[in-house]
Amino acid sequence: MGKTHVIGGVLAFVIGVGVPASAQASAASPIHWGPVTSSAGHSGHARADVWITDFSAETFTVHGTLHDRDTHRGHCASIRARFHYVGGGTGWSLPRSTCSAKSSFRLTSDGEIKRVDVRVCLYDLRLRKTFTCHADAITPEIIANWPR
Repeated sequence: MGKTHVIGGVLAFVIGVGVPASAQASAASPIHWGPVTSSAGHSGHARADVWITDFSAETFTVHGTLHDRDTHRGHCASIRARFHYVGGGTGWSLPRSTCSAKSSFRLTSDGEIKRVDVRVCLYDLRLRKTFTCHADAITPEIIANWPR
């Protein structure tokens, strides 16, 4: 038993030492963007508590919790990200939605980006359409001096 714990600890140390410090820092310290809230509908709104990785990451990640704050039974919360890539062009993540009070989400890019638009909406289940959307544009310049 003792050897297994020692070997596991040594292996974890070796893997940790082999990763560059900048990669460890960006992986270890996500940036809290804060809440993104949809416009208010006739019976509520959707809200997401958003965290992001550093813009220098090869694969950019937007993650957090999505909250359905609409009392209408047929309305749910939806979130989607539009990534603006360093090499040019844009791409949308697959949308994530929830009809529960709280659910986690994770949206990832296909490469290095220079900007992300995080869009939170209400989603009508019957019509299969989003409405009362709001998007926050997040750039490296905006978060350059934020505390981690």
